[in-house]
Amino acid sequence: MAGTLTPTVVDNTFEEPGRRAPLVLGGHDFASLTDTVCRIPERTRPSAAWFVCFGISSSLMLMLFGLIGHLILTGVGVWGNNNPVFWGWPIVNFVFWVGIGHAGTLISAILCLFRQQWRTSINRFAEAMTIFAVVCAGIFPGIHIGRIWAVYWLAPYPSTHLAMWPNFRSPLLWDVFAVSTYATISLLFWYMGMIPDLATLRDRAKERWRQILYGTLALGWTGSARHWSRYEKAYILLAALATPLVLSVHSVVSFDFAVSQLPGWHTTIFPPYFVAGAVFSGFAMVITLLVPARELFGLKDVVTVRHLDNITKFILVTGSMVGYAYMIEFFIAWYGGNAYERFAFINRAFGPYAWAYWTMITCNVITPQLFWFKKFRTTPWIMFIVSIFVNIGMWFERFVIIVTSLSRDFLPSSWGYFKPTWVDIGMFIGSFGLFFTLFLLFIRFMPMVAISEVKAVLAHEQHENGESSH
Repeated sequence: MAGTLTPTVVDNTFEEPGRRAPLVLGGHDFASLTDTVCRIPERTRPSAAWFVCFGISSSLMLMLFGLIGHLILTGVGVWGNNNPVFWGWPIVNFVFWVGIGHAGTLISAILCLFRQQWRTSINRFAEAMTIFAVVCAGIFPGIHIGRIWAVYWLAPYPSTHLAMWPNFRSPLLWDVFAVSTYATISLLFWYMGMIPDLATLRDRAKERWRQILYGTLALGWTGSARHWSRYEKAYILLAALATPLVLSVHSVVSFDFAVSQLPGWHTTIFPPYFVAGAVFSGFAMVITLLVPARELFGLKDVVTVRHLDNITKFILVTGSMVGYAYMIEFFIAWYGGNAYERFAFINRAFGPYAWAYWTMITCNVITPQLFWFKKFRTTPWIMFIVSIFVNIGMWFERFVIIVTSLSRDFLPSSWGYFKPTWVDIGMFIGSFGLFFTLFLLFIRFMPMVAISEVKAVLAHEQHENGESSH
């Protein structure tokens, strides 16, 4: 009949018009769901694909640490940083990795407070990604200080031989407090959420070392009503503590630039602009990790296309916000009537770094617009490719902001062109090695899906289906 609504197939299940697709597919019960998730860390020997990926990532990680040793022994002159580009790739990489970790806190904390059930299958991925991204981010400011053996000078301890104290009005010091607080709360939130699942692995373990490892990490969890009550209170409390961090951490990072007088940095749009960009890049990295993982580990019934579809909608919204921020920057530069500010943005688009600027625009503004179409939001390999482009574009955004503004400041006599060295490139690639090494170890030994939370969603769906059948 004309005008009749027909059901569509999503992930081998029928999605009726006006009704959302289920969050758990495959007809799972509690036992089969536990087996599906637990069989991954319980394998005696991981798959060949895991070994190949781990070999590559660990080699890159060793390269990173080797280059850090070379930097300490030789000096920061091995980088491409010069006058006037005193901040180069190390700070670009720092801002990039801090941004990657934002989606984890958003998915875990904010969506938890808003009772969004679709987060339960992907929050463990995102939380782990947050921790590992912050680890990568923290390396670069630490090695950027020059005389790393004098790093204790940064601590405000009483000394008659030290006439220099940290400047607590500096946004660089604000970064220390913001990022360390963010890392601490995220780590506690991640670990707290895993305790019931670690107890499940403890109870299923056959090898003695697994029993000891998971038994220690489970903190004596028995699953009693008292344990669940205290667990849920602590979880919600940590979610409430973590929620302001989504806004505060990258806002503070943006103050590194916004409180300066440099054209291209001195603007009040930076805090919301940086937060939107951080969530944008963070969700892109979630897609980058989720799509291969659900394919390789047989998690399509738990991490469904509906989950991926929701994430791509976040990418579309935040990508549009980032594109709007790009336009506002040009408008404010023109409307403010500041010749230096106007030149800074014209130089970004048409100066010597125009190639980086238009790469940023293509990847961050144009590519995500594909997600207006449902075909692209429900095809995993297309999502994966788009997420790679977004990650590339967000790194170039930080490069454009930092390098182009520094290389062309007030005096033409002080202008210079930044060129990265092989050490810069090697450290950047090596940071991905560290990130993926930590992530591969996580999926090898820890439950990558929140079993207890997905069971609650499954029970809710079964209850609804039971009511609808009656």
